[in-house]
Amino acid sequence: MNPSYLIDIIILLSAAVITVPIFQAIRLGAVPGFLVAGLMVGSSGLGLISNINQISYLAEIGVVLLLFVIGIELKPARLWLMRRSVFGLGSLQILITGTALCGISYLFLDIPLRAAILIGPALALSSTAFVLQLLTEQKAISSAYGRTSFAVLLMQDLAVVPLLALLPLLASENQNIGINIGLALIESLAVLSLVILIGRYFLHPILHRVALAKNPEVFTASALLIVLGAAVILEHIGLSMAMGAFLAGLLISDSSYKHQVMAEIQPFRGLLLGLFFMSMGMAFNLSLLLENPEYCFTMVGVLIAIKAVILFPLAYLFDLTVKKSLAVALILSQSGEFALVLFSLANKSKLLSDALFQQLLLLVLLSMLVTPLLAHIAQRLVKSKDALEVQNSEQIPEGNTPIVLAGFGRVGHRIGEILSLSGYAYVALDSDAAIVKKEHANGFPVFYGDVRNPEVLKSIGAGHAKVIVATVNDPEATEKLVASLCAAYPDMKIFVRGHSLTQCRELRSLGADGAVSEYVEVSIELARMALNNVGVSKQEQERVLGGFRKKYYAEIDSGLDIEPTKP
Repeated sequence: MNPSYLIDIIILLSAAVITVPIFQAIRLGAVPGFLVAGLMVGSSGLGLISNINQISYLAEIGVVLLLFVIGIELKPARLWLMRRSVFGLGSLQILITGTALCGISYLFLDIPLRAAILIGPALALSSTAFVLQLLTEQKAISSAYGRTSFAVLLMQDLAVVPLLALLPLLASENQNIGINIGLALIESLAVLSLVILIGRYFLHPILHRVALAKNPEVFTASALLIVLGAAVILEHIGLSMAMGAFLAGLLISDSSYKHQVMAEIQPFRGLLLGLFFMSMGMAFNLSLLLENPEYCFTMVGVLIAIKAVILFPLAYLFDLTVKKSLAVALILSQSGEFALVLFSLANKSKLLSDALFQQLLLLVLLSMLVTPLLAHIAQRLVKSKDALEVQNSEQIPEGNTPIVLAGFGRVGHRIGEILSLSGYAYVALDSDAAIVKKEHANGFPVFYGDVRNPEVLKSIGAGHAKVIVATVNDPEATEKLVASLCAAYPDMKIFVRGHSLTQCRELRSLGADGAVSEYVEVSIELARMALNNVGVSKQEQERVLGGFRKKYYAEIDSGLDIEPTKP
């Protein structure tokens, strides 16, 4: 490796490690932190890195992985459940705001029409990552204001697909604009249909075969191959790499392997996406802001005002109160990461000049930096008893299952049946691909994944569950699972299957709220049958067996410096 590249990597990592935690601590978010870190080491800052073009090529993979994750999360079931807010309010927001910004760009700012057609809808998009982070911090994701904001963000993520298809057509001057837009829509629908067909008959069986091999390294390679392969194929047929990755994610969104794939992709996605935002910061020309700060801040104010003024009455028309409508308008009034993605691709395809790209980059960055203040105002507007009421008719389906089963073998399967009979929703994970395929086909909510991997648990929504039941038939894996769960979710109720008294005691010492020895329970039930057969009364059976059970489980907790239950 060229030593200069190694030094550049060290500089980038150092800048990110220093800057991003500071921005998160002051609640400005990770994305602005990466942008400022890149600005610090780029030509407008300390000038520590000059190989910006080479770094940007690698950073593009981060965009590809981002679109892949978005594709996985856009489940048709989720969209249909929130269809009124997503396709109604979300579509109106994009169309009206995009048209208004496009008209202003073309009529008042002398931007070429082809560029303005992309700029308007791109600026209409908000920051999904930033807004969801703020809503989570406010604990408002399940409120009416949070759900409405989430629905609009879902539609904005979906709108990226035709925009990605439209971009290369706008960059080509061989056809008129009307034909370009029509072709973009037709291409989007055609490619979606083709990829869904391919995925249904080829992709899922391939993932199943790879999972049967039980080789985590090969599964990781397969996940990356799917993303990058789809990206390259779509680029070769005239669309974009980002769109190819999005479609690959969409294919896996209804697969039982999606959570493990997400877990394998997330580390690469987080690192490379951060590198993408840092490359944007390195390409940023700070002199634009210093030469004319009044103009820059005025443009930011105009952007926020236009988006808020349009979204406020639309949200009110969709049955929100005045305060909640204003809160939604404020928290979504910034521009976001997808605008950066689209503008970067447009700049490389010569649709946007370097000067215009710099101005748009500054506009997006400043609007994101203002967002925490706007989010604080939005929170104050809806801070009342009814602001955080959860309406079961339109909840976000992901992450709302109260019980997670880690392991779906014989024991896990029976627990799942009992939970279903009692009317409680659950979701299960298992690392045996054969079990997953069989149970998923039978309608059970079981997914493929290594339960010891924190990213898999996070993907499946463990952080929002009330109870996790571990039934893994592997003592060592069970202990690792309990340790990782207690570290990641210290307030979670964790009940676990053990084998012997010693193992149950070890599991309790690791933090499990309850550990059940299957050997003891089998012994008790067999003894119950024997006593019943020789004529011992049920009252006497309960006295003897109940006393034995109580004594045994008391021995599990004896000598342990732990509370019986977590707070």
